[in-house]
Amino acid sequence: MMAFEQLPKKDWYSILGADPSADVSDLKQKYQKLILMYHPDKQSTDVPAGTVEECIQKFIEVDQAWKILGNEETKKEYDLQRHSFFLSCRCGGKYSVSKDEAEEVNLISCDTCSLIIELLHYS
Repeated sequence: MMAFEQLPKKDWYSILGADPSADVSDLKQKYQKLILMYHPDKQSTDVPAGTVEECIQKFIEVDQAWKILGNEETKKEYDLQRHSFFLSCRCGGKYSVSKDEAEEVNLISCDTCSLIIELLHYS
């Protein structure tokens, strides 16, 4: 039996310290605060190398979060993925179902081919 995986792996909202219901201006404000805090040029020269690496990694994550959440299209896609489950089909396509649909649907079609899988509900 195969299990559905839930995408995405990182929670971009928590990286920005924001609530998923936050509007773009609030997200931008949080992004700007964090990007200045972790910017490599803003780090003290007497900080240990490991700490500098952590700041650089955090800087990269904050920047990635903003690239996804700062754009309406990618934010909408990300929000949809947060509430959906995906399974790869042997043709390379995907089976996908939202959390709400999963309670109502029993059969799911591949988005590329004609294969169908049955969704089993366990209590």
